[in-house]
Amino acid sequence: MPHRDHLKRLPREYYRGETIVHWSMTTMGREMGWLSGVAYYRFRELLTHTAFRYAIACPMFCLMPDHVHMVWMGLFVQSDQLLAMKHFRKSMNESLRRIGFELQDQAYDHVLRADEKRDLAFREVCEYVARNPERAGLVKPDGYKTYKFTGCLVPGYPQLRPFEDGFWDELDRVICYLRKNGLSRVVGK
Repeated sequence: MPHRDHLKRLPREYYRGETIVHWSMTTMGREMGWLSGVAYYRFRELLTHTAFRYAIACPMFCLMPDHVHMVWMGLFVQSDQLLAMKHFRKSMNESLRRIGFELQDQAYDHVLRADEKRDLAFREVCEYVARNPERAGLVKPDGYKTYKFTGCLVPGYPQLRPFEDGFWDELDRVICYLRKNGLSRVVGK
């Protein structure tokens, strides 16, 4: 078996709590052909389960023909993005193998520093993710908002759309609400 190199990670505590991480995952050998409408909805399903299970939100993701970008936010002190990513990658690989694809051994990550978490800087990271199809020539310049494999996923809030007016204010309200009240509430009270 060939030796496989692994990316170095920061200490575990950098991935816990209310941290924000930009994750990138590439298909093995950068193979293309996996991305379809069905794959998109399977991705969202797996991300939804991961988000609820590990208390994370994904304010921006972009699926590309040979890789995936996601920005994850921990919602609580107990959130652990390394465990969440391990779970997500295992589930994603199980689905991809059924159609002859697989992810490379390890996801790349960039843990956002304090200055990158501020409103404008954070939005720039999300826009960088969203503009991937534009840089790859999959959409016209400034046409990134029309790319059908970009979105967001916040547990319990399927109505959030990243390119609609008021998205950032609504996202801020929702994240604050979830951090204060948790992922579930008693109905009727």
